[in-house]
Amino acid sequence: MINFLAALLAVLTTAAFAQTAYPTKPVRLIVPYPPGGATDFFARTVFGKVGEVLGQPVVIDNKPGAGTTIGSELVANSAPDGYTLLIGDVGTYALNTSLYKKLRYDPQKAFAPISLTGRFPLLLLVNPSTLPVRNMAEFLAYAKSNPGKINYAAPGPGSPLHVAMELLKQQADLDMVAVPYKGGADAAHDLLSGQVQVMFLDIATAQAQLKGGKLRALAIASDKRRPAFPDLPTVIESGVPGVEVYAWQGFVAPAGTPREVIAKLNSAFATAMQDPGVKQRLAEAEVEPLTGTPEEFSRYMASETARWARVIKASNISLQ
Repeated sequence: MINFLAALLAVLTTAAFAQTAYPTKPVRLIVPYPPGGATDFFARTVFGKVGEVLGQPVVIDNKPGAGTTIGSELVANSAPDGYTLLIGDVGTYALNTSLYKKLRYDPQKAFAPISLTGRFPLLLLVNPSTLPVRNMAEFLAYAKSNPGKINYAAPGPGSPLHVAMELLKQQADLDMVAVPYKGGADAAHDLLSGQVQVMFLDIATAQAQLKGGKLRALAIASDKRRPAFPDLPTVIESGVPGVEVYAWQGFVAPAGTPREVIAKLNSAFATAMQDPGVKQRLAEAEVEPLTGTPEEFSRYMASETARWARVIKASNISLQ
């Protein structure tokens, strides 16, 4: 009996210590993309403040490659102690399950969700010098009358930018040719040079070229018009139902991380998102900040996985 009580006391003491002491050293945040992209921007904008709230620095560690699976697998196999975290996107948590035949981890089981972090809608862009359409109606009419003659950029095959176009093709019954690129920057470069005629791209990346008139936005794939583009219609109101596409992000810990640690990370993130400087930088990049409970993030992840599985299957996209 004495031994049992002693063991129970040790467990309770350890749990209490874990709850009050975490974190006692820097926290490593894995970004499964190269520096400079949207996910990296968000991580560097927000997680310095998260570290301030936690009382320990958050160290950003870029581990790009293989459609975010390299960095994601690293976190999936890390100790569930709250010191190695992952910030990923819709590709990481929802698309890869259907895209990869031999994914060595299940995003639904390998991670403990902490919180959604943000989302941004995608713009449908054309190069007006190579595809002189002025609006969505003209684009749809041209694409339907010229099947197989429009090349569209597919950055990071299977990425949100790629599957968004596949969804548009399915919903509008279009025949266009995918041209694969390693990333959005290379794809945008070739859109500007006329190698491809159309693509989906995030607002932050496209803004400079839009202002210079080198690219033209036909529609935005959000649920409603955005304040930065009040005259730009959504894809849905332009006559193509169901094309609402956000490149969303969220952060997780390895499965098995103590609930107290998850709760502390969730709270620290929610606090950081209220910082005026963070809010301003995200607004300037047209990122819609999000917070929520781990349970809400888990449900959202599951619904997005099911939604995009249908699109990917219909498109016959598969990655090794």
